[in-house]
Amino acid sequence: MHLQFATSITLVGLAVANPLSSPLAKRAAIDDCLRAANVPVDAPNSNDWRADSNPFNQRLKYTPVAIAVPTTVAQVQAAVSCAAKVGVKVNPKSGGHSYASFGLGGENGHFVVQLDRMNAVTYDSATQIATVQAGARLGRVATALYNNGRRAFSHGTCPGVGVAGHSLHGGFGFSSHTYGLAVDAIVGATVVLADSSVVEASQTVNPHIFWALRGAGSNFGIVTSLKFQTFAAPSQVTVFSINLPWNSASAIVQGWSAIQDWLKAGMPKEMNGRVFGNRMQTQIQGLYHGTQAQLRTAIQPLLTKLNAQLSQQQQYDWMGAFSYYTYGQQVDVSRPYNLVETFYSKSLVTPALPNNVLQNVANYWIQRARSTNRDWFIIIDLYGGANSAITKVYSNATAYPFRDPNNHLFLYEFYDRVPSGSYPSNGFEFLDGWVKSFTDGLTTDQWGMYINYADPTLNRTTAQDVYYRKNLPKLRALKAELDPTELFYYPQAIQPA
Repeated sequence: MHLQFATSITLVGLAVANPLSSPLAKRAAIDDCLRAANVPVDAPNSNDWRADSNPFNQRLKYTPVAIAVPTTVAQVQAAVSCAAKVGVKVNPKSGGHSYASFGLGGENGHFVVQLDRMNAVTYDSATQIATVQAGARLGRVATALYNNGRRAFSHGTCPGVGVAGHSLHGGFGFSSHTYGLAVDAIVGATVVLADSSVVEASQTVNPHIFWALRGAGSNFGIVTSLKFQTFAAPSQVTVFSINLPWNSASAIVQGWSAIQDWLKAGMPKEMNGRVFGNRMQTQIQGLYHGTQAQLRTAIQPLLTKLNAQLSQQQQYDWMGAFSYYTYGQQVDVSRPYNLVETFYSKSLVTPALPNNVLQNVANYWIQRARSTNRDWFIIIDLYGGANSAITKVYSNATAYPFRDPNNHLFLYEFYDRVPSGSYPSNGFEFLDGWVKSFTDGLTTDQWGMYINYADPTLNRTTAQDVYYRKNLPKLRALKAELDPTELFYYPQAIQPA
């Protein structure tokens, strides 16, 4: 249900008696502005409002001052103009999958621009470029491109994740070792800036904006559509897994050492994989771009190092493999999207781990993690190495910084969730301690963190540093140029220089 503004008259009266800084006054003022500009919004307490304000992470619920639901670029411009006029912070929300609820502002009282009504996907066969509106979700994008010429680009496998937030801040997936990150496929963007102007950005048009968007996009404007360079979807890919008997610290150290040696030396470009571990099991899970026979040849050196065998191998077409990794979720999804969890998550990017760090990590895994009776998991993505497409890009070529083939070998997700109720107050130190078991043995320039797995417990100064490292000074200078009043703000947003 969209607000018809019948309640705005009452609120305007309240605004006279309250300073504009009050939530009611801001609600009234932004209602009036949006009504005059014909921007549709969610009516408070309507089904649409409840759906659009319901966070993926139920631990972090925030109340917006208003939610706009535009269907055109002009409406996005008007929404940004109204936010600036009223003096309220504004946040774009694509799929709403932010681990820290940054699409809702990361705190109460922000103005949310909900983009999922803008979800069209088109493809130009002459240029092989897809134009994707910012509110499309990954499952819809993958389906549309595959159905229109068997095309694809590299991205994650959770079908409900919004394409804009995912790709503008990195976008790792099961084809990234072969084809790079989703951010690397972006060749153009349409973006509404803080002054409500709409501009195009590419390598040749507004290249400074284009640079900033590719890694830190939510800090600089509201991207309304993206252009992606596509590739021909492989006709045959093979899903595989390898069971790892990591039931002791020594087994973890030995197995991890073998994996990182293989990755550093040059895991085949066609190979994509991760180590997945929880309380019950540990596996290598992966996707090989090729047939089962080709996989068996390519994986044999690792199997020999591990003294292991393939526990699963199954050949699929491109969309079959995508569906496999959705674990039963609907693939082509738009609205409503109701998947929610209650969790705490952290991330890391590290080089190959020296033996002393490996020992600390393994001890924590066995002694602490295995004794924690919750639904936790760790994902160790096989990210870098000599043949990784991710690290073929220079670290300063985009705002996304983690490109060194040796220093950025692994990408980690630490995730701890509860099936119902509140997340326990003593849960945070579990994952914090696990991350500390890594970082205590590394210098600060050897590791970073991934903003798509945002950790809201980090203060702003620390968050900016670990997410952007050497690219932060340039980003802060661009923030001062493009958004000096921080209209596009959340608690870990880039600070203007």
